[in-house]
Amino acid sequence: MSYLDNIRTFVRVYELGSMSAAGRDLRISPAVTSSRISQLESHLGVRLFQRTTRSLTATEQGKAFYGGACQVLESVEAAEAQVVDITEHPRGSLYVAAPLGVGRRLIAPQVPAFLAQYPEVSLRLRLTDRKVDLTTEGLDLAFFLGQPEDSNLRIKKIADVQRVLCASPAYIAANGHPRTGDDLVKGGHQCLNLRFPGATEFQWPLMTADGPKRYRVHGRYECDDGDILVDWALGGHGITLKPVFEVADHLVSGALVEVAEDTPPEPIQMACLFTHRRHQDPKTRLFMDFMIDRIGNVIKDSGLGG
Repeated sequence: MSYLDNIRTFVRVYELGSMSAAGRDLRISPAVTSSRISQLESHLGVRLFQRTTRSLTATEQGKAFYGGACQVLESVEAAEAQVVDITEHPRGSLYVAAPLGVGRRLIAPQVPAFLAQYPEVSLRLRLTDRKVDLTTEGLDLAFFLGQPEDSNLRIKKIADVQRVLCASPAYIAANGHPRTGDDLVKGGHQCLNLRFPGATEFQWPLMTADGPKRYRVHGRYECDDGDILVDWALGGHGITLKPVFEVADHLVSGALVEVAEDTPPEPIQMACLFTHRRHQDPKTRLFMDFMIDRIGNVIKDSGLGG
C-alpha cells in the first residue's frame, strides 16, 4: 500500500472527521481506512488522531501535518497534469456543494451528461441550504445564491435569478392579499424564513417605486431547508420568498399565488465559488464551465433570469 494512498486517506479522514465517512468517500472498508492511518502514524512516529468509541479528533501533530499533506497531493496533481492529457481525459473525484433547490432542480439533472462525457470522473454532490466552508470541508467548488462573505475565494457568476413572494390561495383567503412590502409588514403576515447559522433577523429586499428597500419580516416558521418552506407555503401557513425556478410549477398550477407583486423581490445572483488552488484542477474547471453553460441556458430559455 503506497504512502501516497495513506496521505490521501488521512486528508479525507481529517476533512470529514470520521473513519467510516472517509472510507465510504474513498470506497474502501473501515478496516483499510484504519490500517492506512495506523501505517502513517507508525511511519511518522506520532499520533495523528485521538480516537474514542464516540469521536475522532485531530491531535496537534495531525493538524500540523494536514497542511503539508494537502500540499503534497496538490503537487502530485500538478505533476500529473504536466505529463497526462488530463484536460481531455480528466479523472478523479469532484466534491461539489449546492443549495437544495439549486442542486435538485438545476445541478443534478445535468450531472449524468457530464459524467457520460468524462467517464473517469466521479462526483460527490452535497446538497444543503446551510453555508459551507470550501477549505475545511474539502470541496472543489460550491454553487450558491447571493453574495459570499469570504473575499479570499473566487467567484464566477452564472446569472441573475428572478425571485417571487408567494402563498397559497387558502392563506390569502384567510389573511388577505398583500400588494406591497408595506402591506406585508403592516398586515402582520406570517413570513416563512430560511434560517442560516448566526442569523439574528430576516430582511427581504424588495423593489419599490423609490428604489430597493429592505423589509424586516417576522414569522413563527423557520427552517434551514428551503423545500420545507415551500411545503409550508403550499399548506397555507405563510408567505415564502423563493427563486422562481423553485416554485414555477406551483405558480403555473395555481397552488401558489404571487403576492406583494407591486414591490417584487430583487433578483439574486447565482454563481460558483472556489479557491484559486481548486481552479487549477482541470476537471474542476471543466465541470464548472459545463454547468455554467447548461444552467445559464436553462435559466435563459425559461425566462427565469433577472
